[in-house]
Amino acid sequence: MLIDTDVLIWMTRGHAAAAARLQLISPWRISAVTYIELVQGCRDKQELKRIKQGLAQCDTCIVPVTASISARAMDLVDIYALSHNMQLGDALIAATALEHGNTVLTANAKHFGPVDGLRIELFTP
Repeated sequence: MLIDTDVLIWMTRGHAAAAARLQLISPWRISAVTYIELVQGCRDKQELKRIKQGLAQCDTCIVPVTASISARAMDLVDIYALSHNMQLGDALIAATALEHGNTVLTANAKHFGPVDGLRIELFTP
């Protein structure tokens, strides 16, 4: 299971259902893109420290962007950018899941739903 950024954001905002679903996953797996998005959303060093501590407590595996993931993401953008507004972050996350055979846990079916072969588990906030 590859956890999308939006589910982690829901949890950090105190959403009980997001926290409950994430408690069922061990260890957590996120794309390096998700890590970057989380860090970019931090308002100060204390929030960054809490994010890093939380990820460490959940034994989070941060999956790096490799050459094959980049190539697959480029293919996804070629296919879905014009028809479905596929953006860089979502393309890299989807490509990571496809490369590793993971399902993506996301609240955003619109961004990931059209991708052929990608398994998604929809989280409804």
